[in-house]
Amino acid sequence: MGNRGRAVQADPGHAQDLEFGDLRQITYFELARLMERASRRFSGLIRAELTKLRVDDVGPAQAMILLAIGDSELSVAELLERGHYVGSNVSYYLKQLADGDYIDRVASQRDKRSARIKLTEKGSQLRANLRDAAMAYERAVKRGDQDQRMLETAFQTLHELELAWANASRFGV
Repeated sequence: MGNRGRAVQADPGHAQDLEFGDLRQITYFELARLMERASRRFSGLIRAELTKLRVDDVGPAQAMILLAIGDSELSVAELLERGHYVGSNVSYYLKQLADGDYIDRVASQRDKRSARIKLTEKGSQLRANLRDAAMAYERAVKRGDQDQRMLETAFQTLHELELAWANASRFGV
């Protein structure tokens, strides 16, 4: 049975009041909550893909690190900048990935305290499998050029918001 004739309660995470069809003012707090929920859903998607691939020694956070490293060889500092991770978490994740033979950590020639990171063959294969799954998912949900434009607009908007929030936290409003 549909919702005809009944009052429909608006979900606080949605911008539209379903009963009246009018848009209400979205706050940055609501946007942040939506981004957090979307991030958890994406982690669930990665977890499901890792399960399909029978990979049980890597979690979604480590998988995202493998994707961030890509074909590059980079320092931990560069990885932190790429992914905006918390440093202590990255150290833990990198140790797990090294123990699982997904990455190689090579001490820098100039500074033994610094390490360069690159994917091993095993890490490259998992990264390729995850990228293939992501591409299949994109093909399944993308219906046309307008979806691509909307994705690009969403990315640009969130990137600008990220920069604004970063500046506001550093320098004040």
